[in-house]
Amino acid sequence: MAARDLYHAPSECPVCGDSLIITRKGCLHCGTELAGEFASCEFCSLGQADLALLKVFLSSRGNLREVEKHLQVSYPTARARLDAVLRKLGLDGEQSEPSPMDGERSDHGEGDAEPGSVEDQILARVARGELSAEDAALLLGS
Repeated sequence: MAARDLYHAPSECPVCGDSLIITRKGCLHCGTELAGEFASCEFCSLGQADLALLKVFLSSRGNLREVEKHLQVSYPTARARLDAVLRKLGLDGEQSEPSPMDGERSDHGEGDAEPGSVEDQILARVARGELSAEDAALLLGS
């Protein structure tokens, strides 16, 4: 069985919601198995769509304009999706300025803080005209 045929392991316990750890690893080729407590990677909790977005982002060398073109979405939608992945990884921080890597500029002043929840941030972007209602509906539905 090839790696692409394997299922993505859940990161949270379906019973109590606590984090799961890896306790068994095996070789598909020879059948060797290891048992113990193994650490998960920090990206293991991401779904396939989030991992695909990160691959596109990395292959475009961090250029959100290229991500926008590849995903065929608006720039604010590409940015919102990347922001959501960063939040899932705990990398959202309190950065008021965007990364210079993608050449974007901030359209809001220093005093304009984003609301806390993902839903509030998406709605705030719609209110500022950065995101269409259709794109917001897609993001809120996922």
